[in-house]
Amino acid sequence: MITSSAPATVFDIDGTLCFDGRSIDDRIVAALEECERAGRRLVFASARPVRDLLPVLGGGFPGAVLIGGNGSLVSVDGRVRARAVFERDVFARLLAEVERYRAGYLADGPWDYAYTGPADHPIRGRVDQGGLARRVDLADLPAVVKFLVVSATDMAALAEAGRALGMTVNHHQDEAIIDFAPGATTKWEALASLGIDGYDAFGNDINDLDLLRNARHSVRVGGHPGLDGVARVTVAADPAAVAAEISRLAAAGPAA
Repeated sequence: MITSSAPATVFDIDGTLCFDGRSIDDRIVAALEECERAGRRLVFASARPVRDLLPVLGGGFPGAVLIGGNGSLVSVDGRVRARAVFERDVFARLLAEVERYRAGYLADGPWDYAYTGPADHPIRGRVDQGGLARRVDLADLPAVVKFLVVSATDMAALAEAGRALGMTVNHHQDEAIIDFAPGATTKWEALASLGIDGYDAFGNDINDLDLLRNARHSVRVGGHPGLDGVARVTVAADPAAVAAEISRLAAAGPAA
């Protein structure tokens, strides 16, 4: 649980703050620093595991709360813990479907990972950029907190199989990937488990739906149609536009 009374502002990473898969524009970094000076607690909530959030943040914002794996991992005061993992029997049933559809995947443990997808898949450029972890066999992971399918003979059918198993499934058709999370795990559910409410939020994709829906003030970055009617404000997926909106919120003070 978070004991600080500082109001929280929650940011997705990829497509919201990070547009090249590797770094955050200096203008956005400066606006985030304005938020901190205005007395806001920063929370970065991403589909990435915590391991892959750290290089993008570049060592900045050490006091921020990190939520990784769409809610399955949290880091408070630099301590990373898995708060949701796949149950063994349910995960075994998913693996049977993975084999059926000849899927390639990225499986994240609490820190290390397993990968069986194409060597040239774009996701490889976002995995362990800081060289902080080990690539291991799936059986060597102590638990699986996030499972990302990057190729399959029938992506839609595999996504439905995961939903039938009671998993949280985000099928990103524009990227041709499927994101599986344990049970009802979401970014918003992780926030609630930490006692964070009354927050403001920035997001860009369908996995930010509940995060934006439950925010006090919500900002959609870009025009994802799945977020139509959810966010109060929409800004262009452009560093200057995002930085300006963050600065506006910072200038309005904690009660904005």
